[in-house]
Amino acid sequence: MKMLPSTSVNSPVQGNGVLSSRDAARHTAGAKRYKYLRRLFRFRQMDFEFAAWQMLYLFTSPQRVYRNFHYRKQTKDQWARDDPAFLVLLSLWLCVSTIGFGFVLDMGFFETIKLLLWVVFIDCVGVGLLISTLMWFISNKYLVKRQSRDYDVEWGYAFDVHLNAFYPLLVILHFIQLFFINHVILTDTFIGYLVGNTLWLVAVGYYIYVTFLGYSENICKVLRACGKEKENKAVWKLFVQPAG
Repeated sequence: MKMLPSTSVNSPVQGNGVLSSRDAARHTAGAKRYKYLRRLFRFRQMDFEFAAWQMLYLFTSPQRVYRNFHYRKQTKDQWARDDPAFLVLLSLWLCVSTIGFGFVLDMGFFETIKLLLWVVFIDCVGVGLLISTLMWFISNKYLVKRQSRDYDVEWGYAFDVHLNAFYPLLVILHFIQLFFINHVILTDTFIGYLVGNTLWLVAVGYYIYVTFLGYSENICKVLRACGKEKENKAVWKLFVQPAG
């Protein structure tokens, strides 16, 4: 049985199992969000090479991408990305692919800008906020073990899962599809309908598959570690604390 990746409100801990005030302030959602937004305008601090690696493996082996999320949890005590390089590259992809889409369909300048705004703020951000919030709520409400209520799924991680799943969909529908639009898809023939619907089916299937991996790939490892942490605390209290 697999369980959801989560953030412990009690980690990292001191020797007596209590979170220090300094670490508590550093690991709050607000502190993580501030750190992420601050790095958004510091391109020299971003690892674009690693972000490009993630984009490549989201097509060929998405399990490896989510394995890296597990490593980040072990080293930095958070699942969500702390480096906005992936978001920056995804934004560039959105702009370039939308311009190419407008060029292939012979759209005007203002029509292309409207399409770009729609893709960014509706398809990517708007739908992403809705799906991420819904999955974040469902995960914490129904998918996390009852005995592990001290741990919750990060909303930032839920949004990262959406971005991971959105990228293959974007490439399929805004890049690969461009080679078939004018001469196949828009020909109003059976082959055109077949190719167009097949591309949409593959894109949506990729989105669902990558999203599923995001909520299942690392789950067992995390709450197993949570269980061990609780066992260690119980042993500490049993043998170290003076008898009442």
